[in-house]
Amino acid sequence: MLHFILIFIYGFFLCLSAGALANTGKAQAPKLLSVSNNPERIEVVGVRKRLYEKGLLKDSIVKTELISEQQIKATQAANLSEAISNSIGIRVSNECSMCGAKRVMINGLKGEHTNVLVDGIPLHTMLSGFYGLDAVAMSGIGKIEVARGAGASLIAPEAIGGTINLVTQTPTESGGELDASFGNFGYRKFAFMGSVVPKGHDISTSMIVQLDERKQYDGDNNGVSESPQLENESFTTLLSYDFDRDTDIRIRFNHTKSEVFGGPILGGDTGTVKDVLASVSLGEAPALFAQGHVNDRYIGHPWETAEWVKTQRNEILGSVLREFGSSFNGTLSVARVNHKQVSFYEGVDYDAKDNMDYVDLRLNWDFNSDHLMTFGVDYRNEQMRSHSRALATLNNYVSDSFDYLVQGIYLQDSWTVNTWLEVSTAMRLDHVKADFVDPMKMGIEIDKTLLSPRVDSRVFHSEELTSRLSIGQGYRAPLSFFESDHGILDAQKGYLIDVSQLERSKSISYSLNFENETWINTASIAYTQVEGLASLESNDAGTPVLSQLTQTASVLAIDFALSYQLNKMFNIALSAEAYKYNDPFRASFAIAPIEKRGTVSFNWQYIHHTLDLTLVYVTSRNLKDYNYFGYNDAKNKKLKPTDVPAFSTVDFKYQFNWTRDLTLYIGANNVLNYSQARTGSSPLLFDGEGGYDVTYIYAPMRGRMVYAGFDWDF
Repeated sequence: MLHFILIFIYGFFLCLSAGALANTGKAQAPKLLSVSNNPERIEVVGVRKRLYEKGLLKDSIVKTELISEQQIKATQAANLSEAISNSIGIRVSNECSMCGAKRVMINGLKGEHTNVLVDGIPLHTMLSGFYGLDAVAMSGIGKIEVARGAGASLIAPEAIGGTINLVTQTPTESGGELDASFGNFGYRKFAFMGSVVPKGHDISTSMIVQLDERKQYDGDNNGVSESPQLENESFTTLLSYDFDRDTDIRIRFNHTKSEVFGGPILGGDTGTVKDVLASVSLGEAPALFAQGHVNDRYIGHPWETAEWVKTQRNEILGSVLREFGSSFNGTLSVARVNHKQVSFYEGVDYDAKDNMDYVDLRLNWDFNSDHLMTFGVDYRNEQMRSHSRALATLNNYVSDSFDYLVQGIYLQDSWTVNTWLEVSTAMRLDHVKADFVDPMKMGIEIDKTLLSPRVDSRVFHSEELTSRLSIGQGYRAPLSFFESDHGILDAQKGYLIDVSQLERSKSISYSLNFENETWINTASIAYTQVEGLASLESNDAGTPVLSQLTQTASVLAIDFALSYQLNKMFNIALSAEAYKYNDPFRASFAIAPIEKRGTVSFNWQYIHHTLDLTLVYVTSRNLKDYNYFGYNDAKNKKLKPTDVPAFSTVDFKYQFNWTRDLTLYIGANNVLNYSQARTGSSPLLFDGEGGYDVTYIYAPMRGRMVYAGFDWDF
């Protein structure tokens, strides 16, 4: 398969070189320029934009939700998890009150079933899906595309739930933007984007910098945070060059650093992160909390509730787009990702390095007026190496170091059957090899060749009414400790792996959309079942084991969205969603997911004023359905409640356009100041066996955040 890919790459570059040589000595084709009334503003319309406008680089049959740059700004989102948290069909699950691990769930599936793409290419590795989403900066992102269902992306078959594609802004003129804001709880955000588009040249370049941070939050004032301190640094640069009229070259580089610390409140007696980690030498304290209750003051040693995660990643993506005549084009994309994690979980260290190489070659052929054919091959090679000094000497510990190799071929036919019916049929053939390389794991766990088909159809019932039906299959290899737990928390119990097969999924979804000048209504239903779902179990010795369910897990997702443009100034949007899990799927969750949610959003614009307001309502739940159990006290006398009430959150942002280029804004997230520990029950618990945990989570972990700032375009 690798030889096949290399042959395709060689052939593609040969064609590219031939096209360049054919233009030698000839007058270069005129540039396509769009000139506005302002003579200083010159917009370059290159081959990539031209092909998008012709429809040769997009698939509009698949149901895709779009989150625009304006929507991202309206939520004051600094990172990916904040930008998509209230989007329909998506739930962001907080998996840990200490380290703040976030999981993005699509169509009710788990976070590991979501694949994050950047400009259509999967750049997030197995490891980065757990702590990476709070570090993905939103500055410089033009829009977010969400496609739901197995096989929704031709090049991301592991996305059983769906894909999230971050589309980087490509500048069309020189200029810049500076966005700075400040708030309570140590909230700081600084974002800068500068672009250079030389006049008379088919080239553009941009630089994007974002720094954001927030301090710990302790809603019940017991000295232990429910939401961690978060510090992010992100640097991105993008170069786009139209080599000639038919060839576009694009290079994108990103460097990200993130540090998360939760547990004892930093400052005062606790000191710095370094001091907390060094306190391991003190051993275990006689008691963790005064009076033995999690709501009372924390009196243990700092390390006993501390979780610290430091990550650093580099991404480089290069792509060449070439148009061969009016009906044929090809794209070669090459990516390299390096991800490093250094972490500390209440006395247990975990270090990991995750490297991934990715190559994709795609050819689009406008066969005739009715068929657009897509052919492609891709190659993904990921190597992860982890180590824990605290666990390395245990007999009941196996590291999750792995080699993961996927080589695939895919084919898609987008067929316009007639004026009212479109059908897209896609098929992938993959050879998947997954190998845990720990000396205690002899042999290759997964070595399989498989087919993954998908069919999408769109029916135009009228100019205003459209329905879509999608049926697909997908797969995923369970490869990390973090599949079913946010970290390794016990230096005595160890950790074992019992994975021998791929997760296989089947999904079917249907949506009905009505749209006119004032109304946009969409109703959707999706059903997904998964064989071999990864689950965290315990053996007879009490050792956690990453294993797989023998029963089929399934989820039914139903949602409805409505948007009404009352007039030029006022828009209202409502959505409701519900998820129904079967018993095996419920049993696999470490954190109870939201089952029913309703959202109401208002947008008001008048001359220089803009106001966005969002209300989210989550229904009550019975946590017994997800095996929640624990005590508030060390003597095991006060059980944690399992019938938890409904709750609401309200966010707002007001913007005033002081000048054409300068916008001032104020806002608040969680205006009602509802947080679980402050108004309900602490996420901490005693397990009845002398230990404690940090996973009793069902509601927001952070209270009201108020902020103010400015956005300056220049």
